[in-house]
Amino acid sequence: MSALSFKTVSIRREDVKKEWLLVDAGNWPLGRLSSRIAMLLRGKHKTSFTPHIDCGDYVIVLNAAKIRISGKKLHDRKHFTYSGYPGGQKLLSPHDLFVKNPTRVLEYAVKRMLPKNRLGRQMFRNLHVYANGTHPHEAQQPKKIDIDKIK
Repeated sequence: MSALSFKTVSIRREDVKKEWLLVDAGNWPLGRLSSRIAMLLRGKHKTSFTPHIDCGDYVIVLNAAKIRISGKKLHDRKHFTYSGYPGGQKLLSPHDLFVKNPTRVLEYAVKRMLPKNRLGRQMFRNLHVYANGTHPHEAQQPKKIDIDKIK
């Protein structure tokens, strides 16, 4: 076999085949789950991965209210928001955020693992997180994926 036959293929936006994947977040640690979801959104699990194209899949995450946060991180960590005005800084612990909206903790973790540019914002739109076990995306026929098998 000739060494010239091995070519790096860079796919185009038109050639991307996106799938709908279903992930159950029950009893997963926050960091491990969010890193694997970010990898699915990015498309790194595919052989046709191209860094400058949104070639990842659509990911539906169920049971986000059952994720685990170990140690004192639930109360000691702080999420900062700043409006730009004097006195406009707000601090929230993951516990307060979890009580307010259980899906937001997982969304923040995944968003911060994606690229910080237009492409990352586009990839983040492909994530759908739900606190319980139901979702409105039955028409897309999502495939249930075992998150343990993804490396």
